[in-house]
Amino acid sequence: MSNRAVLEVIALDAEDAIAAQAGGADRLELVTDMAADGLTPSRETYGRIRAAVDIPLRVMLRLADGFAAGDIDALVRVAREMRAEGADEFVLGFLDEAGHVDLVAVERLVAELDGCRWTFHRALDRAADRDAARKQLADLPGLDTYLTAGSPAGVDEGLATLLAEAAAGRRGEPGYAPRLLVGGGLRLDHVPALLEGGVAGFHIGGAARPAGWSAPVSPTAVRAWRTALDEGGR
Repeated sequence: MSNRAVLEVIALDAEDAIAAQAGGADRLELVTDMAADGLTPSRETYGRIRAAVDIPLRVMLRLADGFAAGDIDALVRVAREMRAEGADEFVLGFLDEAGHVDLVAVERLVAELDGCRWTFHRALDRAADRDAARKQLADLPGLDTYLTAGSPAGVDEGLATLLAEAAAGRRGEPGYAPRLLVGGGLRLDHVPALLEGGVAGFHIGGAARPAGWSAPVSPTAVRAWRTALDEGGR
């Protein structure tokens, strides 16, 4: 198995997906409506993207802006529909009003996913207690990744936290086994320190679109990230 860093790219449609794969992405996060920071795409969009590329796809399970679960029954229905469409990897994460993990919502969705691999997304960055959140989630089946910037403000503010959590993972501390997937204000100049600190997952959205979110993913931009990760950020 390759030890190279994982590069995940946000894709909104099949055009994005094809460009991201051409640039060297290892995996895609599928969302819609980036004005709401990424919601669940349609089944039709998932089907078109699945037919267009052969790399893993992680589907966002989120129906409204923010980190509250909202209508849990609706989320479960969406998860069931996506599973029926063939989706087998997901992204999710919900907090209650106090900033604690909404275990009722998360556990119901995880039960519906029935062993599928999933990412707990940047809700972690809004959690009242990151360490407690990790320990609450530690035994849930399928959790293999945390998407995080280390801080609600982004990687610039969260770098020290990310490096500390990567070190905790290397030490085998409870709750720190899932891969760190760093995203949220991530820039190429962050890469050397993160790689040196043992981070092996990188997530880009706007950085894959130099012309902005109204433009498609640029394979050239993705390739620049792939090259930087493969060369150790040099």
